[in-house]
Amino acid sequence: MNTYNLVVLDMAGTTVADGGLVERAFASAADRLGVEPGSAEHATMLDYVRATMGESKISVFRHLFGDEAKARRANTAFEEAYATLVDGGLIAPVPGARGAIERLTAEGRTVVLTTGFARVTQDAILAALGWQDVVPLTLCPADAGGRGRPFPDMVLSAFLRTGAVGSVRDIAVAGDTSYDMLSGVRSGAGVVAGVLTGAHDKEALAGAGATHVLGSVVELADILAELEAAQ
Repeated sequence: MNTYNLVVLDMAGTTVADGGLVERAFASAADRLGVEPGSAEHATMLDYVRATMGESKISVFRHLFGDEAKARRANTAFEEAYATLVDGGLIAPVPGARGAIERLTAEGRTVVLTTGFARVTQDAILAALGWQDVVPLTLCPADAGGRGRPFPDMVLSAFLRTGAVGSVRDIAVAGDTSYDMLSGVRSGAGVVAGVLTGAHDKEALAGAGATHVLGSVVELADILAELEAAQ
């Protein structure tokens, strides 16, 4: 019998390969708000964007611009730029990711996809990949009360909305950033797996509390099976 019957997976960098589109979309948003490309200000902001991959994007822009109105303008510009890049075909699944999701589902586990993007961008990614029906539930920060990672709200929303497990300890979380790890740890998930297909390296993932660091999400089902066999 399975223990980890709720699996919460990040999208960009974990199940979806976006080829650096976040940075490109940020550059477009920053330009719209008057941040000169190549300037020291632009470089500092880009460093922060890289460091906070996985966090809710509106939260990132609130930090960068301070003013709520500017943050919302930047977020809108970012989402529009990212959606345009997605529509241009510049996105693909992480190799083997769909098969991994289908295997987890076939094993009787409920899989939920989460993102730090707004719903409109999440839906654009799902449509571009043909993944609208690949999982029963997808969540963005707005679906969980507005707080994205590193808060645990999306993981806990998946727990509450699916009813797939009776304890948070029976949740497995996987993501490619330290913020994914922090979110999983704070939710109480029993497995918090970092993957090396995205933004952050092994040291950053482990430092943020990863229970496992995997080459990719493809390895997750085997890890869960091994853990369950040992119990």
